[in-house]
Amino acid sequence: MKAVVFHAQGGVDKLRYEEVPDPVISASEILVKVYACAVNHLDIRARRDRPEVQPFPHILGSDIAGEVVEIGAEVHKVAVGDSVVLSPCIPCGECVDCLNGDENLCDSQILLGFQTNGGYAQYVTAPAENAIILSSRLSCREAAAMPMTYLTAWHMLVTRAGIRPGDDVLILSAGSGVGSAGLQIAKLCGARVFVTASTDEKLERARQMGADFAINYNAADFSEIIREETADRGVDVVFEHVGTETWDKSIACLANKGRLVSCGVTAGNMGTIDIRKMYQKELTLLGSALGTTSELRTVMRLAEQGDLSPIIDRVLPLHQAAEAHRIMEARKNFGKICLSPVDKL
Repeated sequence: MKAVVFHAQGGVDKLRYEEVPDPVISASEILVKVYACAVNHLDIRARRDRPEVQPFPHILGSDIAGEVVEIGAEVHKVAVGDSVVLSPCIPCGECVDCLNGDENLCDSQILLGFQTNGGYAQYVTAPAENAIILSSRLSCREAAAMPMTYLTAWHMLVTRAGIRPGDDVLILSAGSGVGSAGLQIAKLCGARVFVTASTDEKLERARQMGADFAINYNAADFSEIIREETADRGVDVVFEHVGTETWDKSIACLANKGRLVSCGVTAGNMGTIDIRKMYQKELTLLGSALGTTSELRTVMRLAEQGDLSPIIDRVLPLHQAAEAHRIMEARKNFGKICLSPVDKL
């Protein structure tokens, strides 16, 4: 089969479109013909330097949708011909966290396309338990745009931050995949939503999606604008996924009893906090790690009902994976970039 692989970590020049052996399934796995695979920041970090990546040569891609073309002998709930999206986390299923329903916290979990070969290919294998069957109401490109970003955003806002109707919520970098997902979910939950983005064009897109206030973080200090727009109160929830670059301003945006929820560090992984202000304002800092397959089923059901609409910036042919990485690294996308090894979806 054809796949995009890298034999050593480094720049986008390491990504090669090559012929590789067809994957072989085990008794509990399925073989999926990939129709669409979304690109994530994790792919870029994996290609650059993340030490957990395996095997080598490596095929990236954690957000995968397609058609089941083969099932293992022990598989009964998925059939050949089913259209599926794959839940990206593969937990051990035996530890305390897994048994408590928190498989996203499993210390032994592995991630599709990160510690296995993934969806930058014509075919991929996965445990049958990771397959969520799609209805005809959702295309494969729409489904592929959802697992990592919408699952992450749902776990952050609903499960961890406990977002409530009437909350004021700040979504950082609304043009990113997880940012645009967070914006939609916050509006679905009845929040008043503030967003930041790097260009006026992205801010206009965010307004069209329902953002109540939009701030160009290249033109102004977003924490000062938030204070002005909330009469110096601040917001109830900050949706933080940038890291060091925005950390201090994010903390400054919080109202009394505010909650900051963080899922990533695309711009630095170290941040500090004034402990006195934290306890005086009764602030809550929350970490958020992906989410569970059960949560993803909820997210996919909401999408099939039309309550969530995945934002796709563009779809590129699989052999242009390096170009997709360049676009994302330059922050030129609004929403997800999908790759497809097939002519039609």
